Amino acid sequence: MRLRCAVLDDYQRVATEIADWSPVADRVEVVSFDRHFADEDALAAALAEFEIVVTLRERVAFPASLLARLPRLKLLIASGMRNSVIDYAAAEAHGVTVCGTPSSSTPPVELTWALLLGLARGIVTEHEAVRSGGPWQSTVGADLHGRRLGLLGLGKIGARVAQVGLAFGMRVGAWSQNLTKERAEEVGVELAPSKEELLAGSDFVSVHLALGDRTRGLVGATELALLKPTAFLVNTSRSAIVDQEALLAALHAGRIAGAGIDVFDVEPLPADHPMRSAPRLLATPHLGYVSRSNYATYYGAAVEDVQAYLAGSPVRRLG
Repeated sequence: MRLRCAVLDDYQRVATEIADWSPVADRVEVVSFDRHFADEDALAAALAEFEIVVTLRERVAFPASLLARLPRLKLLIASGMRNSVIDYAAAEAHGVTVCGTPSSSTPPVELTWALLLGLARGIVTEHEAVRSGGPWQSTVGADLHGRRLGLLGLGKIGARVAQVGLAFGMRVGAWSQNLTKERAEEVGVELAPSKEELLAGSDFVSVHLALGDRTRGLVGATELALLKPTAFLVNTSRSAIVDQEALLAALHAGRIAGAGIDVFDVEPLPADHPMRSAPRLLATPHLGYVSRSNYATYYGAAVEDVQAYLAGSPVRRLG
C-alpha cells in the first residue's frame, strides 16, 4: 500500500507539474489542495489519512493540538530552512520527522522593487485609468535618484535590496538592533544612528527583518508618525512587524503617501478585510517567494526529502 502525501495551499495547482515526483511514485500517492483550510478542525479532517504533508513557508501552523490529531503523520516538509509555526517538540513527541528545503532570496528582493516602483510611479492607478478610459496622467511620480531608501534589516535580502537602490542612485541607510557599522560598510550603505532617525529621514522605507520577540510590532503608530507625509512604506517580510491597525489608520488619514504590502495578519485575506479597500495601498497576496524557479526548488527538494525519509536517512531536518 502506498503512503499518501498532501501538498497544502497549492493555489496555482503546479506542485505536481513543476517538479518530477516520479522517483517516489511507486511508493507515494500525491494529493494537492488548492484551497486554504481556515481552521484546525478542517485541516485535521483533511489530513487524517496522510502520512506525509508538504506545507509552503509559514502559511499553515502545526501546533501541538493539530499534531495530536494526526496519528498517521510521519513526515512534515516545510519549504525553507526556518519555520516559526511548527511545534518541533510536539512533532518529535508524536514521532513526526520535520524537514526543510532550500529557498532563494531573489524572488522577495524582486517583488520588493516591483512594489516600490509601482508606488513611486502610480503604476496601478495609471494602468486602470488607461484601461477604463479614465484621465490621461493623473499622478506625479516620486523620484528615486537622490532620495533616501531606509532599510529595516540588512541581512541577505536587505543587502540585495540595498544594491538595487544604490544602482538607482539612491542614498541607502539601514538599521536593526544588531546591525554594525562594519556590516553596513561592507554592503556600501550608511548605518542609521537609530530606528527613529531612519524612519524620519527616509523617502522610502522597506522592512527586511525576521519576526521575533524583538521585532513584533517594531513599527507601530508612534513609528509611522515619524515618516514624512511623502514617504512610502514597503513590507515583504512579516506582517506582525508592522502594526496593521496603525498602518490602516495612517493610510486612511493620509499621513504617509502610500504602502506596498505583501504580508498580512490573516491569510488569505477575507473578502471584507479592511486591507482590501484601504486607500494608498498597493497590495499583493504574499507573492514574495512565489516564482517558478523557487517553486521548482521547493517541490524538487520535497521529493528529495521524501526519498531520503523512505531510505531511512532524512535530510535537511528541522527542529
